[in-house]
Amino acid sequence: MLSVSKPLLSLSPLTAMAIRPPPPRAPTHYAPPHRRTSPFRSAARAAPSSSTAATAVSLPPSPKKVLVPIAMGTEEMEAVILAGVLRRAGADVTLASVEDGLEIEASYGTRIIADKPIAACADQVFDLVAVPGGMPGSVRLRDSEILQRIMVRQAEEKRLYGAICAAPAVVLMPWGLHKGRKITCHPSFVGDLPTFRAVESNVQVSGELTTSRGPGTAFQFALSFVEQLFGLHAVEDVDSTLIDAALERSTEVNRVEWPFDHKPQVLIPIANGSEEMEIIMLVDILRRANINVVLASVDESTNVVGSQRMKIVADKCILGASDSKYDLIIIPGGPAGAERLHRSTTLKKLLKEQKQAGRMYGGISYSPLILQKQGLLEDKTVTAHPSIVSQLTCQVIDSSKVVIDGNLITGKGLGTVMDFSLAIVRKFFGHGRAKGVANGMVFDYPKSRNA
Repeated sequence: MLSVSKPLLSLSPLTAMAIRPPPPRAPTHYAPPHRRTSPFRSAARAAPSSSTAATAVSLPPSPKKVLVPIAMGTEEMEAVILAGVLRRAGADVTLASVEDGLEIEASYGTRIIADKPIAACADQVFDLVAVPGGMPGSVRLRDSEILQRIMVRQAEEKRLYGAICAAPAVVLMPWGLHKGRKITCHPSFVGDLPTFRAVESNVQVSGELTTSRGPGTAFQFALSFVEQLFGLHAVEDVDSTLIDAALERSTEVNRVEWPFDHKPQVLIPIANGSEEMEIIMLVDILRRANINVVLASVDESTNVVGSQRMKIVADKCILGASDSKYDLIIIPGGPAGAERLHRSTTLKKLLKEQKQAGRMYGGISYSPLILQKQGLLEDKTVTAHPSIVSQLTCQVIDSSKVVIDGNLITGKGLGTVMDFSLAIVRKFFGHGRAKGVANGMVFDYPKSRNA
């Protein structure tokens, strides 16, 4: 289980690298991950009766209600990780826009469509209100009178509330919601906190208030709320989906140099059912490194609904993106989304041309199976989500979060996306740029160039 007191993606070196040889035969169907039993499922109990065998069925508990407000300039990684992790735990999460419209452009250019305007949430009762950071998003959240009333009432009625990154200093302090509490925030804003209350914890729980430092601690922040709302058993259930076991951070075979004498162009195709947390983390981190990222929808609309029901607006449809050449094409996971990506004839053509031209391509989580179906993994070494490893016919390194084989890069799953994205930055620009990006996110990046 991931502890909220330790870095989410802490490094646990292995003494040996486990390489799985190709299996003698692989099924041809695409298998989604095993569906886990929800820890919040209601149970039926027999009630005593003298005349009949009546059975009283306990009603399921009402879902915990969570509000995540967003604004123009909100840090997209923090907002989407909060919503995605809490929805996985069974919470009823509302993304609410404090702007005039539902669509907002986040701090690194991703466009997200909120579920409701903040005004529609004014009279609702929430078990938790969690405020993401980002600039100028935090300022715009602070200036929302409706959100201020919601947050003040939340604190007065001693229900859970929290903030991350810039938001503890920029949002909570002007509203007086930090008083009498230990508090942390992004290092850039820690000087604004009261000296005797400021701490450097990745996550700080102080009564009903929980604060955290930045995008690199967002998973820990979200999991701390899962524990507070649902208990440790729920943390274990969600934690197991993040694929962050004791793994090597990155392994490279058949090393080749990637070009970085120009601004890299990266295409990330997406579809309904794609894993939105993977998409957002990839885009956010690569754009932080000054990489030009194009999100392209393979569906009819540029509005895509992810696996956890979050709405992302792509930059283009795949046909409109197909006229350009890309240094790298990355396929995100999500079983349903990966299958929809596989059915796109335009994307198939782009990937085939990418390999033939010797340009970079790759995928994370479930998508290496899609690359295999398109004949792009012959004589390659990869890593992938555990649920599809048995279906891969190439060599698989199970002990590594990220595997780079020449012009191919693959990642194991959701909990490894930050390492995956930073490995791309390192290949394009070197260790220094990757470390700088990691530091800005407050992410524990390895010191060794080869890590």
